[in-house]
Order: sequence, then structure tokens, then C-alpha cells
Amino acid sequence: MTKTAEQMRQFMRDSLPDYYNESRIAGNIIDQEAEELARISASANDVLDQFYIGSATWGLTRWEKIFGITTDPTKTYEQRREVLRGKLRGVGRVTAELIENVASAYANGEVDVTPNIATYTLTITFVGVFGVPAQIDLLKETLREIIPAHLAIDYVFRFFTYAELLDTGKTYGEIAATGKTYDDIYNRRF
Repeated sequence: MTKTAEQMRQFMRDSLPDYYNESRIAGNIIDQEAEELARISASANDVLDQFYIGSATWGLTRWEKIFGITTDPTKTYEQRREVLRGKLRGVGRVTAELIENVASAYANGEVDVTPNIATYTLTITFVGVFGVPAQIDLLKETLREIIPAHLAIDYVFRFFTYAELLDTGKTYGEIAATGKTYDDIYNRRF
């Protein structure tokens, strides 16, 4: 935990003998050192954050290099982290659990993987989110890299149905009147 300059200053004052409390020189030295120590502590914690995908910011470029991913500076930190988590999770023996783990990293929601041995097909159903995930193309690319080539992949997306809309007690017109588009309603973004 990073201490603020004020916390650092108070700790330093509490650690000194009482007769320094009256000294303006000692007080000035403590104030200056507390500011510098707080700055150094914050910098050290920022570097430490780069060692973890979940908290990395400027260090994401290094993570992407490690995983062989081309850095896309137009994406948000969270979108870049999703790709990295997917790559990280996609290591090991290919199982339905591994595929679910990788797909959920991109979808930000629960997915079900259903193998169909007779047709050499895997069906990936997005059950935790409505609509098509924002990074579906990257997900498809990542899954194609880890799933054996002889297996086809079918993707099933869940959309907001008219029956579900009726269950909300609102009409399409009422929701549309709020400025939501058909796409927003269909993907349940209201």
C-alpha cells in the first residue's frame, strides 16, 4: 500500500524524539523527505503493477510482446487485457473447460462449450451476455489457434426476445422513446 506524503510525514515525526517537534529545520527536512519518499513509493508500486495483467497499463506492451500479440494502441487497457488473459488461459491440453475459460475472458460473461463428436463440431454458446461480444473476431482467432483444426466451431449468441421484452412490463415503444436503438434493445443494453 502506498502511503501519502501526509502519512509518511506523520510516521517520520512520530519516530523522532519530541525535541525535534519545535525545530523548523527538522520540520522542513521531514516535509521534503516525506514528499520524496511518497513519490518513490508510488513509482515503485506503479512498476509492481506492471507485473500483473490485471493492473498493468504501460507494461501491457511488454506482455503483448511476450505472447506475440501486435500492440493496438487504439484499444482500451481492458480490451488489451482481455486478449492477454485469453492467451494466458489458452495454454495446456485442450478441454471444454479450457475453451470456456478462454472464451469467457473475451466475452466478459459465462459461456457453455458443447462438443458434438459425431459431427466434429464444438458449439460455443454465450449464456452470460446478450448480443455479440465486442472482441468476437479476436476470440475466434484465439480459439482457432488452440482448438484442433479438424473441429468446426459454431458460435451461438443470446439476444433479447420479444417475449422477454413483454416480461419487463415495458413496450418496445416505451423503450425506443428513451432514445435506444433497435440494436440496443436487441442486445439488451437498456
